[in-house]
Amino acid sequence: METLKCIVQRITYINEENGYTVLRVRVRGFDELVTIVGNMGAVNVGAVLIVKGEWQTDRKFGKQFAVKEYEETLPATVHGIEKYLGSGLIKGVGPKFAGLIVKTFGADTLNVIEETPDKLNDVPGIGQKRVEMIKEAWLEQKEIKNIMLFLQDHDVGTALAIKVFNEFGAESINIVKENPFKLTEITGIGFKTADIVARKMGFDTESEYRCKSGLIFVLNDCSNDGHCYMPRNDLIKKAAEMLGIDESKLDSTINEMLLFHGLILEPPDNIYVPPLFFCENGTAGRLKSILTSGFDVIDTEDIINAVEKSTEIEFDEIQEMLSI
Repeated sequence: METLKCIVQRITYINEENGYTVLRVRVRGFDELVTIVGNMGAVNVGAVLIVKGEWQTDRKFGKQFAVKEYEETLPATVHGIEKYLGSGLIKGVGPKFAGLIVKTFGADTLNVIEETPDKLNDVPGIGQKRVEMIKEAWLEQKEIKNIMLFLQDHDVGTALAIKVFNEFGAESINIVKENPFKLTEITGIGFKTADIVARKMGFDTESEYRCKSGLIFVLNDCSNDGHCYMPRNDLIKKAAEMLGIDESKLDSTINEMLLFHGLILEPPDNIYVPPLFFCENGTAGRLKSILTSGFDVIDTEDIINAVEKSTEIEFDEIQEMLSI
C-alpha cells in the first residue's frame, strides 16, 4: 500500500450511516487537489491525515486514492489550526471566531481548548455562552475520536465503528468493554466479529456473555434454513463445537436463559429464540382463527360483469385473470 500525508481542504460527500467519505485534499508534490475516498468517519476540513491505500481510476470521477487505513493528527501550523477550527468542527466557531481565537493564542490554540478552555474568555467578543458551546463540542468530538480509535484497535472498521457510536453514543467504550457481544445488536455486526473483539480484549472463552451470544447465533443461523427451533441436545452440540467449549457449560447457560426468558422451551425439548416462538405461534393462531370463523365465497365473475356494465369498460382476458 502507498502512504500519503495530506490536509483536508473540502468534504465533497459523507454518508453519516457508514462513514464513507469523499475528500479533496492537498498533498505535497501535487499541483492540484487530490481526491481520496473511503470509510473515514468524523473528519473535518483542516485535519491532517496520514492515509494508506491504493490509486484507482473511477469511470465517472477519474483518478482517486482509495483509503484502506487512516490516522488523523492535529494541524501543526497556525494557518492549519485556524482552518481546522473554522471548518464547522465545533458548534459556535466559524471562520470569524476561529481567526480571533488563533490570533489570541497562536500555535498554542489547541492546547488551550483541550487543557484550559476557560481562557477562551480572553478572546474579544466571544462571550461565556459561546465558550461553553466550544467546550461541549470539543469534548463530543474528542469522545467520537476516542471511540473510533478504540474500536479500530480491536479490528472494528470505521464503517462499523460509526454504527456502534450511533447506537451507544458516549457510552460505547464502556459498553463494549463490559460486554463486546452487545455489538451483535447492531445491524451489520455478527457474532463472529464480536467474538474477534472479545478475544482481542482477553475475554474468557467460557464467559457468560460469549455462551449466551453463541447459543443465539446458532439458533438464528438455523432459522436461515427455515427452522424456528432446535432440539436442545442438537443446539448444545453445535454451539459447543463452534465455541470450542464443554457441552456442560452450555447446558447450564440454557437453563439460566430459560429462567430469565432469554430462550423459550416448548416441551419436550425444543428451544426457541423468543421472536421466532411468538411469530410461529401467532401465525398458527391466525390460521386457526381463519379456518374456524368461516367466510363467504365470492363469485368474482359476477363482480367483473357488474363493474364492466356500470363503467361501460370491457376488461381483456389478462385483466380478468388478474382480478380473480
